[in-house]
Amino acid sequence: MRAFIIRRFFTSLLALSVATMVIFGASRLLGDPRHNLLPQQGYGFNEVEWKKAGDKLHLNDPIPIQYAYWVYDVVRGDFGQDLIDRHRINKKIVPRLWPTAMLAGFSWLLATLIGIPLGILSAVKRNTIWDLMGRIVAMLGYSLPTFWVGILLILIFAVWLRWLPAATMGTGGGFPLRHIILPAITLGWVAMAGYVRLVRSSMLEIMDSEYIKLARAKGVSENVVIWKHGFRNAAIAPLTYGGLLLAGLITGSVAAETVFAWPGIARWAVEAIWTNNLPVLVATTLVFTVAYIVLNFLVDILYVFVNPRVRY
Repeated sequence: MRAFIIRRFFTSLLALSVATMVIFGASRLLGDPRHNLLPQQGYGFNEVEWKKAGDKLHLNDPIPIQYAYWVYDVVRGDFGQDLIDRHRINKKIVPRLWPTAMLAGFSWLLATLIGIPLGILSAVKRNTIWDLMGRIVAMLGYSLPTFWVGILLILIFAVWLRWLPAATMGTGGGFPLRHIILPAITLGWVAMAGYVRLVRSSMLEIMDSEYIKLARAKGVSENVVIWKHGFRNAAIAPLTYGGLLLAGLITGSVAAETVFAWPGIARWAVEAIWTNNLPVLVATTLVFTVAYIVLNFLVDILYVFVNPRVRY
């Protein structure tokens, strides 16, 4: 088991290194950073400031040296300046990362609490109305665009019924429960569909196995057969999917945050694209990459404890 975890750790470290190289290379391919960092005077740039900025950013050094300095700054938490207000990016990331993490976590919780029981019910009640409902939910979850679901929810529950607020996190303290419901449903809709399909297929395979038939022949109650013998053995795949799903919700919350004006890091990245704010775009992309790789590594570790065969 220790060898497996060490191997996964170095694999994740390698993936992170390659990702940082790609992000750094893409930022350099977009042009000289000084074009965005320095204010233009008249029809050109001040030559003295241009050279000083090049020395500060190590742009006169070879590309590998520039990459090494860039990684050193990133490890220290120095992502540069926001081109909009010239404030340090590292001081603005955490206040924007928390809303995204909160939205992704609540969406993941809704998808898990609804998708897994619905998938089990769809498998146990095969070829019934419950199975049809589960398959319809899965089909709609994969076919309906996220932004369209969000707009439709706003139209129904915020405009017509006026039950829930349409956007933002609100101004009060504490957990914004009423404000997070619609964005969480929008973001977790696809995740719930994935849970339903995966749990249903896993449960159908388990419920048709020989030891399930033997347990029923011995007179074991149906609840014990479903939960102890069935779902316990079918939970490995949903567990792996659940961890990757949480990472995917964090990195894929762009549409939900944009539609609901949610002040998270994904919406900040979209705003950086429209304003050509390259330092913010690089920082947000790096944060998303690190979050996905770290959560993927944690899922691998959890998978070892759930499935003992992986240890060998």
